[in-house]
Amino acid sequence: MTSQFRRERHSVSDLKIHLVCVTKYRKPVFTTESLDLIERSFKEVAEKMDFQILEFNGEGDHVHSLIEYPPKLSISQIVNALKGVSSRRYGQAGHQKPHKDALWSPSYFAVSVGGAPLEVLKRYIHSQEKPS
Repeated sequence: MTSQFRRERHSVSDLKIHLVCVTKYRKPVFTTESLDLIERSFKEVAEKMDFQILEFNGEGDHVHSLIEYPPKLSISQIVNALKGVSSRRYGQAGHQKPHKDALWSPSYFAVSVGGAPLEVLKRYIHSQEKPS
């Protein structure tokens, strides 16, 4: 994957996360059809909030997504919007939620991805010339 920087008025960034969201109580409720609905919901949210879903897939009880986002958004803002809209659309489509009105567990897993390995960055920072 080639790195394309996001260029905005006062920043240049390349922020990507691998996000995993699980269903309430890890109940396997997703089908191929419902995963397509969740993916469409995620992509609609991404378009409105100005971030991108680069990859998406899932299993019966969780979804994985690779997200590129601007520095003005926090990961928690992104997750809250994705879970809120997708849960609402999931219910509106007539699918059964695992627990009352909750589709998603309140927790999530997010890890930064891409860029140089930590050791390379450490060497680069260490090699900077200090002013005399």
